[in-house]
Amino acid sequence: MENRFQRILLAASLLCALAGIASSAFAADDKEKNNDGELGKIITPDIERRHIKEADLDSEDFEVGLYYGMLSVEDFGSNPVVGVTFAYHITEDLFAQLNYATSETQKTSYELLSGGVELLTKDQRDLSYYNISLGYNLLPGQVYISDKWHFNTGFYFIGGAGNTKFAEKNYFTYNLGAGFKFYATDWLMADLGVRDYSFKHELFGVSKKTNNLETRLGISLFF
Repeated sequence: MENRFQRILLAASLLCALAGIASSAFAADDKEKNNDGELGKIITPDIERRHIKEADLDSEDFEVGLYYGMLSVEDFGSNPVVGVTFAYHITEDLFAQLNYATSETQKTSYELLSGGVELLTKDQRDLSYYNISLGYNLLPGQVYISDKWHFNTGFYFIGGAGNTKFAEKNYFTYNLGAGFKFYATDWLMADLGVRDYSFKHELFGVSKKTNNLETRLGISLFF
């Protein structure tokens, strides 16, 4: 009788233990689910994603443009200059550029003060130049006008050689310069640049090296 009572007591103890284990397991599972729900609310807030489309530059290699500016010809004043450009982009950073422009120079200070002396005729005051230059793009960036409007930009250095026709004579000319490019679209660009054209002439009886500074604003198309 005593053994039977012990067996019943042992079986009851085992049942209680199993029930406790099952209850603990269910409680842990519920707690884990509740924690996942709370964490889900914290780490996955309901925020709408912003889709930003960045404009890519045109992949075409050729560029043609027009420019207008002021050309300061040493001893002959600062004069309007109009020109055209044609460029081939060899790589993303390196490009070759052809330039042609015309201008009309003013009288020298000596002519103005002498009261009638003219060193050059009207036709001889016309100046034109052409050159071929090699440019290098650097410091690419972007300009932000608003949250939705931003444009690609870049600086460049350029240098080359060519010819200047002035006073009905031709002069071998070096040029050096720099500029800032502003890409309005993937095919339209504004170019603000500065160039120095250096050549020697003998208009005053002796050989003289001149540095002639040009500032210009141009618009170019890619194709």
